[in-house]
Amino acid sequence: MTQVPRIEIRPGYEISRVIKGGWQLAGDHGAVDGARAQADMAAFVAAGVTAFDCADIYTGVEDMIGGFLRSARGQGLDLSQVRVHTKYVPDREALATLRFADVEAGIDRSLQRLGTERLDLVQFHWWDYAVPGCLEAMAHLSRLQAAGKIDRLGVTNFDAAHLERLCAVADVATAQVQASLLDARAAGDFAQVARAGEVHILAYGTLAGGFLTERWRGQSDPGFAFDNRSLVKYRLIIEEFGGWDLFQDLLATLHRIGARHGVGLDTIALRATLDSPHVAAAIVGARYADRLPQTLRVFDLAMTEADRADLDAVLGQRQGPSGAVFGLERDTSGAHGRIMKYNLNSGDNRVHDSARAPEA
Repeated sequence: MTQVPRIEIRPGYEISRVIKGGWQLAGDHGAVDGARAQADMAAFVAAGVTAFDCADIYTGVEDMIGGFLRSARGQGLDLSQVRVHTKYVPDREALATLRFADVEAGIDRSLQRLGTERLDLVQFHWWDYAVPGCLEAMAHLSRLQAAGKIDRLGVTNFDAAHLERLCAVADVATAQVQASLLDARAAGDFAQVARAGEVHILAYGTLAGGFLTERWRGQSDPGFAFDNRSLVKYRLIIEEFGGWDLFQDLLATLHRIGARHGVGLDTIALRATLDSPHVAAAIVGARYADRLPQTLRVFDLAMTEADRADLDAVLGQRQGPSGAVFGLERDTSGAHGRIMKYNLNSGDNRVHDSARAPEA
């Protein structure tokens, strides 16, 4: 049986190097069979994928994981290694007036949904750097950590400069950012700051919402008109990377490497990301456990020097994305920012009308 490697984030706190993502369960990416998804969580734990990622803004996902935890305890399943990583993402419209009581209310809500006395890891996000209060909000979370409501603190989608400032006011154990063969923004200054602060990088978007799979190899450019926001998001990243033709070259190269090892191109893409020296663990979005055996094959292979040379040849043609981590996404007037939903905790799910067909 494949052994899933683990990594120590802080003394006494370990996670699996593959994390089961929860964004795909939020219902914004197609229909979800909640009962099936919840039941399949046991298969991930049994296989050694014992870390789960969710968020207060992923509609229904904390409740779903909480239901699994309650059911698993009732069945006597061993949950000693299970870690549930959630997020605290205050609404953009609430940033200017955020107080300790608001932060505590958000954490208490996650505690109730997950049915736990303490949250394993809370990953903090702040939508707008121009609005003061980011460091104060992190200090509020640190206060709640000291009170026993939170075990570890992390951040998500901050740039290097702000990560450094946050590390000065709290023990930031993790930073969740987009990182894949298509997006290397976290590999430069950000990785250096993280390393200096002993912050472990958790990579999301490792398979680009499914674009880095056999399904898209040899396909013509679909454009940007998707109902699924995840596909719009990652199609934009492909454009930043160098466009559809270069993306197809990457898929073809990954396919050839995969054929040498008897695995799919997605397995090679995931292996290459996990091999990045700055990546502690990779989040893989999976609604169900049907592809779990294929995912676990990533731990049964090692890329060769020839594999890496072939991959570097196409990655060397990368044009972007450039700039700070999450910088493109913070530009509310740009194509990346226009598809974001900023006030999910208040129930305001509106996005710009151009979200389904943004400018490339």
